[in-house]
Amino acid sequence: MYLVGNGAGFSGDRVDAPIPVVRTLIRRGLPAALFLETLGERTVALAQLERRRDPELGYEPMLERLLAPILADCFHHGIPILGNFGAANPPAAARCIAQLARRLGLPELKIATVTGDDVADSIDLGTLPVHEADEALRADAAKLVAANAYIGAAPLVEALKQGAHVVVAGRTSDPALAIAPLVAHYGWAMDDWEKLAVGAACGHLLECGSQVSGGVFWDPGFKDIPDPANIGFPIAEVGPDGSLVITKAEDTGGLVDLRTVKEQLLYELHDPAEYITPDVVLDITGCRIEQVGKDRVAVHGLAGRPAPAMLKVTACFEGSWLGEGEVSVAGPNTLARAKATADVLLRRLEMRGLKVRPRIDLIGLASVHDSDGGALWHAHQGAEPPELRIRLAVEGENRDDCDQAAREVLALLCCGPAGTGGARWRVTPRILTRSYLVPREMVPTTVTLLSAREMN
Repeated sequence: MYLVGNGAGFSGDRVDAPIPVVRTLIRRGLPAALFLETLGERTVALAQLERRRDPELGYEPMLERLLAPILADCFHHGIPILGNFGAANPPAAARCIAQLARRLGLPELKIATVTGDDVADSIDLGTLPVHEADEALRADAAKLVAANAYIGAAPLVEALKQGAHVVVAGRTSDPALAIAPLVAHYGWAMDDWEKLAVGAACGHLLECGSQVSGGVFWDPGFKDIPDPANIGFPIAEVGPDGSLVITKAEDTGGLVDLRTVKEQLLYELHDPAEYITPDVVLDITGCRIEQVGKDRVAVHGLAGRPAPAMLKVTACFEGSWLGEGEVSVAGPNTLARAKATADVLLRRLEMRGLKVRPRIDLIGLASVHDSDGGALWHAHQGAEPPELRIRLAVEGENRDDCDQAAREVLALLCCGPAGTGGARWRVTPRILTRSYLVPREMVPTTVTLLSAREMN
């Protein structure tokens, strides 16, 4: 039996999450690996902007906090760590880990850096077919920020076979982070589609961290979970024959049951018969799941088909600007004052001739499900809320226009037409993403292995 644990499901996940996972892996005493998944579709673009500001940045900002409590234990117990936490700058991430290893007295820690996913300078996107879901998005005149291919498990397997204790990658597919240690340990062939399907399902079920162990599932009073403040991150038990059981870290909250596994299994699965990854096409239409113990769910009936000839490339472009301003209204006649204040804000943008597209939300009354025109809060006739937060959001091509629009909430703070408080505003760049398809032979990868002692 081989154990695969997950210690992060996105950039900014709980920095203490890997600790109980590693403790459980050690306690179980079986061969094991840990992976951290920290990249979303736009995370690489934001990381690339950080790298522009500082050549030694552009990787997962919480990397040292995530690894510091577990690195020595994983090294001494032979648990390799894999992650796409290199983001836009895997070499800098590797140097950060090397510095941490030396401080922890681990100069012999071997760190593999996987590069090649960054194709911004090597591929002409204009020659590539656009991914069908993004055909309506126009990015022809926008400035490219990042272009990264979703690479598969092969270079990660190579790194593990070379003896890497930590594998640092950029934009991998999420399932590849689980497939790689399984292939390296069991010696599965990279065209054994049934086994790779199990690996892909394992990675897919674990990739979002606590989502499969009760996180997003939690709905107090309807779908309760124990000790949500200490929710446990998941661990998979994978057999050489392709058996798969999902469980979680010991001595933690949350739960793993048929419902949580179903929710995560269907997450982002547009076609259950064809979940495309760089390594295998996963088919879950014959999948069966079975509760085999407390916090233990077995997954059966997975099928796999040959890997696709094309890899997905997600390109990120400089978009427009987002201006946001917020201010609170409370006390008697709150709703009327909030609606009137919202109308004043819109009128002010019009009077000043600011070239922006505005939206106002009354947070606490209608925001998440409302339209840009505020249909829900305009029509609201219910009970008077005790307080509301007015959020003005604007989008525009000119940064100064967006900044000036967002600042209009400040004029309301002291001497505006309605008593308000707690004004905040900011302006941030917007990122436009568009996906393309590229022949996999156009995305060569490189693995570089050095010890922490050797790495500067």
